[in-house]
Amino acid sequence: MRRLRLIPDDTSIDFFKHAKVTFGASCVAVVLALAVWFTMGLNYGIDFRGGTTLRTQSETPVDVAAYRAAMDGLGLGDISISEVFDPTSDDSKHVAMVRIQAQEGEEAATPEMIEAVQGALKTVAPKIVFTSVESVGPKVSGELIQTAFLAVGASLAAILIYIWLRFEWQFSVGAVAALFHDVILTIGLFSILQIRFDLPVIAAILTIIGYSINDTVVIFDRLRENLRKYKKRALRDVMNISVNETLSRTLMTSGTTLLALIALLVLGGDVIRGFVFAITWGVIVGTYSSVYVAKNVVLFLGVNRDDSKKDNNSGQYANIDA
Repeated sequence: MRRLRLIPDDTSIDFFKHAKVTFGASCVAVVLALAVWFTMGLNYGIDFRGGTTLRTQSETPVDVAAYRAAMDGLGLGDISISEVFDPTSDDSKHVAMVRIQAQEGEEAATPEMIEAVQGALKTVAPKIVFTSVESVGPKVSGELIQTAFLAVGASLAAILIYIWLRFEWQFSVGAVAALFHDVILTIGLFSILQIRFDLPVIAAILTIIGYSINDTVVIFDRLRENLRKYKKRALRDVMNISVNETLSRTLMTSGTTLLALIALLVLGGDVIRGFVFAITWGVIVGTYSSVYVAKNVVLFLGVNRDDSKKDNNSGQYANIDA
């Protein structure tokens, strides 16, 4: 029985024919993304700007569109509405979280604002009950921003150390350069499009880092195996062989992931759209950077093939049927 193969087994694409051009384009893109980020800033969501969260409970199902329409005329800025599961509430009750951004000049929600929101929502669900009201000030939100970016930085540092121990320092620098490229381009795109940037997007960025490094490690493992197999061949040639041998696996993994993500992007609704958009973009740039950033860095730095580390587990990723 023949298996479906979208990519032939004997591809011989020269991925590094224009290595300086592709790597240069990536560097320019990163610089532009940083420039946009620092000039335009990010459209921070309620998580990072502070705001008020109201917890509601009603006998009728939560209609997010109707809730939002009822509150549109209040001029409260960014509003996030989502239905949540509450194990402590009665099964017949429908629970929702309504988050409103911090109002200018106000440290916490005013009684007048809360009363206006409650009145608007009661026009949609007359028997709605407000079980709790909580406010997050700008100081706490600022700490959340710092913690979020520290989490991203810590993950990059941990990967740097892991790849250094697993392979060689050149591989480590290449992998982290690719991840830095992915993260900065993602943040830059959110800045250009002014898409809401909140904690779910930070979770998406951490997911992108994990996805991208997985593909990079697969190709690195195949590269290390081929460096021992083709000891007399030039490093660029061995890299091309390694990328071609794992090309089917890379495209199949990225393609099937994108199919699910695009479906979520179209059908998932506003609540998860920013999260899914970030991961979708991350899969695309992560696949690109695994070859045109990580491998280009290793190619430019070179590899000491005589002193390469011996690892009895070599090939545990590379032997994946590609």
